[in-house]
Parts: sequence; structure tokens; C-alpha cells
Amino acid sequence: MKVKSPLEVYKYLPQTNCGECGYDTCMSFAAQIIDRNVKPTDCPPLMENASKDKKFEKKLNELIALTSPEIAEVVIGSGESAVKIGGEDVLHRHELTFFNPPAFFFDVHDNMDEALIDERCSRVVEYRKFYVGDFITLEGISVRCVSNDPEKFRKVAKKVAEYGKPVVLISLNPDCMRAALEEIADQRPLIYAATEKNWREFLELALEFRVPVTIRSRDLDTLKSIAKTFRENGVSEIVLDPVTEPVGKGLKNTFERVIQLRRTAILGEDKEIAYPIMVTPISAWLIEGDDITRGYWETVIASTFVTKYADIMIFRNLEQYTVMPSVVLRYNIYTDPRTPVQVEPGLREINSPSPDDPVFITTNFALTYYTVESDLSSSNIKCWLLVLDTEGLGVEVSVAGGQFTAAKVKDLIQETGIEQKVNHKFLVIPGLAARLQGAIEDETGWTVLVGPMDSGRIKGWLEQQWPPKSGE
Repeated sequence: MKVKSPLEVYKYLPQTNCGECGYDTCMSFAAQIIDRNVKPTDCPPLMENASKDKKFEKKLNELIALTSPEIAEVVIGSGESAVKIGGEDVLHRHELTFFNPPAFFFDVHDNMDEALIDERCSRVVEYRKFYVGDFITLEGISVRCVSNDPEKFRKVAKKVAEYGKPVVLISLNPDCMRAALEEIADQRPLIYAATEKNWREFLELALEFRVPVTIRSRDLDTLKSIAKTFRENGVSEIVLDPVTEPVGKGLKNTFERVIQLRRTAILGEDKEIAYPIMVTPISAWLIEGDDITRGYWETVIASTFVTKYADIMIFRNLEQYTVMPSVVLRYNIYTDPRTPVQVEPGLREINSPSPDDPVFITTNFALTYYTVESDLSSSNIKCWLLVLDTEGLGVEVSVAGGQFTAAKVKDLIQETGIEQKVNHKFLVIPGLAARLQGAIEDETGWTVLVGPMDSGRIKGWLEQQWPPKSGE
């Protein structure tokens, strides 16, 4: 995106504040374009004017070009399960944010037993990890042609596609790829891979079936040349694979190629290679060792390129020691730094509390909240949990920054009506908020108890401190 300010976008809009786009003003709509929540084509008057007047059509096209991401966005799959990759605008997360997390695909091949294919596909479909208020899932399945048999590849591709996840089809044989596409092209799989030897056939396949295509080469000039040829012939959804070398056998060179591709594209030095990048942690299986060793190195490769700058990855290992660290790192890196992850403030009832059970308070920073809530729930502690709006900041930071105050605690007590739900006026605050004890007591009239700094120690603390002794 070449524009950074809503004001730069505003001058291209009708400036009538008609509200047909769903926003009150054209400036609000411009701000949403900057945040990538809407597109210029979502403005009805702009589209209507462009359809009638060449001058407005030119203006619209200029705005689309200015607000398009620096890295092209590619869609794999169809319907609700479709996944977007690429679409990035910056080299460093703190400059703006990263938009589309790298998609994780897990490998099956056409020489596998049907039962094993079903087992692996089911694990991909069913994977759900609850983390900071969200369920993390896996994006898709890659189908690799090992048999070099078009009919066998077709059959397995169809079977995998029935699971409803986006698919990457892997074969260098155009005949095998055609057979699979004839079966599942309507689900828009990503085809892998066009090379120096087969690019003409893969260009024909991409055009005929209208599917995204991966181009593979260690040589960046060759990668650029093939990508340019595809683009000039009408293929716009392109993924670049600069070839992932295994650990100890050239991974450093892979890293340098990926960095060079992304830097030159983002900085505008070469828009011919401004496409999503594929990295294949599965290359770890080319090194010596058992499955655990190779799975470990898959995790190392994935972790390296989640931060620098993979848009799609293909794994083999489906064990938690590979998958969990990869998905958690991805979640953390691709969390928008401009917006703290937070939950709704208010009152929560943990384990069906009674009026005699304790009242705790925490912040609405998601990581803090879910840690506290999990510790209370898993310890079978019956209690009331007040969640204070600290603008998504943790306890220590919000106390220091003025988002966790006695006045806000008083307001929260009144808003939630907690006084009418319990038979006491004891409030347990986090240990990191201990310095607010006196101020909260003065402001609310409640007796404040200072709890432990770590919510994991609440159970032991309650055994010593609850119910409070007479006179406290």
C-alpha cells in the first residue's frame, strides 16, 4: 500500500458522506481502506461514476493501485474454508502489522494406505488449540504424487478434497497434475510446481483451470523470469518457492533468498517478484535421523520462516512437538501490535459460586484473563471474577500507566452489581497491584486483600486466607 494516511485516500472518494458504504463519512471509509477492512470498490457512488465516466474510472484504478498491498494476495481453496496468503505491506511487524498468517499444510502422498490418509486428514481437520481466547486451527492438506500415476493421483486428490480443507497438489508431472485438476479444480487448489522444464505445461494448466500456481527455482533470476511470463500471459495468482534446503545442507542460502525476495518486493525495487513465498519444513526429512529428530528440525525451519517471511508452509510431522510451537509462534507474530488482545470487561462466575465465595479482580488483557480464569477453573475454585477494562494491558503495566485505578474499580463494582450477589465486601486484588490496596478501600468501602502475584498460587493462598478472619 503506497498511501499511509486516510487523507491521501479521501481525495479520491466522492466526498459526499452519503453513507451508502456503511460508514458515516467518506473520511471514515478512507480510514477503513487504510486498515484493509474494505476496498475502494465497496464505495457505490465511486463505482457508479467509474462506470459512466472515463475520468472517474481512471481515478478508481489509481486508488486501487495505491491501496493494493505490496505483496500480491493469493487465495487457496473456495468457500468458507478458503485461505488467503501474502498481502503484506511491511518488512517489520511494528511498522504496521502482518495481515495474513502463513498457511500450514500437512503432507499425504498417493502411495499411502487409505487408512493412513484418512487418519492424517482427520487430524488436520480436527486440530483445535485454545489460545488467548481463540481456537487455532490448521489450514490445509498437501497431496504429493509419488506414484507418477495420473489415475492414482486423481483418486487420492479427490479423497483428500472431500475433507473440505484447501489443498496443495504436488507433482512436477503435468499429466498427473491435469488428472487431479480435472477432479478438484472447482476447489481452487494451489498447484506445485512450475520449473524451468515444465513451465509451459503448468502455464496452460493454470490458465485452463484458473488455479493459483507455485513457481520453483533456486535461482532468483529464473524465478523472476518465469513469474513475469506467467503474469504477462494472464496468471496473477502466483506463489514463489526459492527451494528450502535441509538443515546443514544450505538452509542459510534459503534464508538469504527469502530475505532478498521479500525486501526487494516490499521496497519497490522489483515488483516482478512481489508474490507470496513458500517454505517447506518438510525438507527436514532429507537429513539423517529418526522421525523425532526430523520433526524437531521441521519446527526449527518453521520458526525461522514464520518470522522471516514465509506465507505458506508444507509439513510432514503432525505431532504436537512440531505443530504446537509452530502455531503458537505464528499466532503471536501475527497478532496486530496496534490493538492489544483483550476480552470484554464485566463479571464472570467461575464454577457456579455462592454468595459466600471470594471476589477476585483482574485485567481484560486476554493473556492475563485466560491465565487467571484457567487457573481458577482447573483448581475447582468457586469465585466471582471482576474483569476491569485496562485497554488490553496487563496488571503491572496498567497499574503503572493509570488504566488500573481505584476509581475504575469502584465503577466496575457498581456496574456489575456484585454487591447484591455476595454476602461480604472482600475484594482480592493481584499481588502486582498491591500498591492500590489503600486507595481501593478508600474509594469503594470494601476490604481489600492482596492475593499472590501468580494466579497459579491462588488455591494455596485461599487455604490460608479464606474466609478472612474476624476483624480483617
